[in-house]
Amino acid sequence: MKILVINGPNLNFLGIREKGIYGTMNYEGLVQLLEEKGKETGNEVIVFQSNHEGAIIDRIQEAYFDKTDGIVINPGAFTHYSYAIRDALASVEIPKVEIHISDITKREEFRKISVTKEVCDKQIYGKGIQGYLEAIDYLLQ
Repeated sequence: MKILVINGPNLNFLGIREKGIYGTMNYEGLVQLLEEKGKETGNEVIVFQSNHEGAIIDRIQEAYFDKTDGIVINPGAFTHYSYAIRDALASVEIPKVEIHISDITKREEFRKISVTKEVCDKQIYGKGIQGYLEAIDYLLQ
């Protein structure tokens, strides 16, 4: 199975940005963890990160053509307002899991809104980095 993990804006600053909320693991550590999960399960895990909305949309559309079997996406701040990313996710008939490291339901009001949730098969939040592994397990079921 081919799983694409997409990380949106500021995820490349893991371990630097708001450690009390997002933890101390850096982005390279997250990528390594995800790649190891792929090896352990005998699946291909591809990790992509961009701070640019259009690049994320392009990668979602590319997933359609490159025969990606499942998408794990942490849209970052785009979660709350990017109808363009929402529409890109809706346009590909690939199982999708939306992931958030922090518990978005216990944070600022704007973070409680997800325009992408309804076009994903599942939403996982508040489980830290482990939420990514749970999302991959969900797609492998």
